[in-house]
Amino acid sequence: MSSSQNFFAFPGSIPLRAPGRGRLPAIGDILGLMDQDRLRSLFESVRSGAVNVDDAMSRVRHLPFEDLGFAKVDHHRALRHGIPEVVFAKGKTPEQVIAIAERLLENAQNVLITRADRQCAGRVKEELPGGEYFPLSGAIRFWRDRAILGKGKIAIVSAGTGDIPVAEEAQVTAEAMGSEVEAIHDIGVAGIHRLMSYREQLAQARVVVVCAGMEGALPSAVGGLVSCPVIAVPTSVGYGASFHGLAALLGMLNSCASNVAVVNIDNGFGAGYVASLINRL
Repeated sequence: MSSSQNFFAFPGSIPLRAPGRGRLPAIGDILGLMDQDRLRSLFESVRSGAVNVDDAMSRVRHLPFEDLGFAKVDHHRALRHGIPEVVFAKGKTPEQVIAIAERLLENAQNVLITRADRQCAGRVKEELPGGEYFPLSGAIRFWRDRAILGKGKIAIVSAGTGDIPVAEEAQVTAEAMGSEVEAIHDIGVAGIHRLMSYREQLAQARVVVVCAGMEGALPSAVGGLVSCPVIAVPTSVGYGASFHGLAALLGMLNSCASNVAVVNIDNGFGAGYVASLINRL
């Protein structure tokens, strides 16, 4: 790093340039990356005397993370992205998932767990009331704050019925992040007239997520119909030469529609997450 690039870093946020090397960001710039409502409420409580300084410090003591030994829970994630850290359940024991989710729920209204099997979901729902399990995608959602934060609607499209589990993961994620979602299923290119019948709804969306397996052609077709960003999700649906989604991934990466971007195979969560961030801009 050259001397002109030296800067101090605000943990998990934006770089603060060293003295004499450019404008320091205003506090508003920093807070713009955070959950402003939560911080404003806390600051107002301190100012009014309802919360003392020590209590306020206690509430933010786990920023940027809380160390559970087997996991470091990133409580700062909600302040940076507007949604708490999401728990990927696969590979974790139910006890680990519960412990992480419990800590997150102490500080957040909405918490999302992905790729949970039925056994894990059953244990989570026993220990943490209020969770909703989606068996197709394996998502568990605690959705206590349903305020709409997005500026428009996200359309989530599946090419075939077999792609619905991935589309559901995208939908559950986007809704938990405060976006209004319209789900449209089974309109793949094998029956292109089905896609055309939804042209008006797609044109009204601010972001479109398209989940498709086989040859992965649907995102390009949708991209040619709409002016908004299209997030393509290759799925592992298909016969042998689809290579568990690799053929669809390569096809989407080579899309001739310039408004198409691609996430990883079966990554409905990533697509829903990015779509929601775009929808807030």
